[in-house]
Amino acid sequence: MATIKDIAKKLGIATSTVSKGLNGAKDISEETRQLVLDTAVEMGYAVKRVQRKGTHKVCILIENMEYNSIDQFGYEIIVGFKLAAARRHFDVTVLPTNLNMQAEEKYDSFMLKNGFCGAFLLGFSLHDDYIAQVHKTSVPTVLFDNVIQNRHVGSVGTDGFEGIELAVRLLADGGHKRIALLNGAKNSMVTQERHDAFLESMERHKLTVDPALVQNGWFVADCAKQHVAHFLEHGATAIVCASDLIASGVIAELKRLGKRVPEDVSVIGFDDLPIAQHLCPALTTVRQDRVSLGKSAFMLLEELIGGVSIGKLLLRPELIIRESTGPCPEKEAPKIPQKSLYF
Repeated sequence: MATIKDIAKKLGIATSTVSKGLNGAKDISEETRQLVLDTAVEMGYAVKRVQRKGTHKVCILIENMEYNSIDQFGYEIIVGFKLAAARRHFDVTVLPTNLNMQAEEKYDSFMLKNGFCGAFLLGFSLHDDYIAQVHKTSVPTVLFDNVIQNRHVGSVGTDGFEGIELAVRLLADGGHKRIALLNGAKNSMVTQERHDAFLESMERHKLTVDPALVQNGWFVADCAKQHVAHFLEHGATAIVCASDLIASGVIAELKRLGKRVPEDVSVIGFDDLPIAQHLCPALTTVRQDRVSLGKSAFMLLEELIGGVSIGKLLLRPELIIRESTGPCPEKEAPKIPQKSLYF
């Protein structure tokens, strides 16, 4: 394993300069410090720092996810992570990132420079620089809803296949055959997972998938305006949405077009954000236990820091049935009571 002397020898500089570079001293140039950090990472010094006994400083890096209030998706995940970390006496730093920051400084160098022994990455897309870089990282890292084949990297999430199956089963039992899927952004692993799950679930229930009823949007309410009229033109009696925010937009657009929910069209969301129960009608949705997701992410990260390689940890979803779903208008069916269903 590389030492400070090894790094100094490779760069042809004093060990004191290497030490200053690794510890953020102000009396060396930024260029020299970055060279020291990059060389340390290349030689494996980051692994030594990560595994050093007594190092308890980790970070949550967030890209493209809101988290400042309880109504936002990331809030409870971070709360759960911090609760679990506090019990184990870990310090947690929450850092919003962007593409410019990722382009300016390499992931491993950033972690080494700031003394972090591990990280939880939230909201990152497949095209983000840091996602590309963690393929080769030696820093213990946990991803949310992304999977990478690296023994130092684990993944946490909710089983989307079970969640979509619960949604499709409820609609199929209510006589719906023309079921649409309004999915999230294309450059997301979870979007692809929910797409595949939808196709499998429809086939399992002997329902035909109309390609015109399977569309990608964004994880925001406004995307519904581009797709709901199209779904209605193709005979959709139910719409499964990849998030509650998308579902809120779908309900608003259906009302604007003069359609009743659920009498004309049933709507199902995904996440069970606080807004779900306050929509009119209240939203049937697939619940992700976000506090438990955060706790599980910390548990997984701590194991990775301890040298235990864990690939993927999935929580089970729960279907919360409210007023936005009902029988297909072409088929009378008994009213479905409000309750929760598990897979």
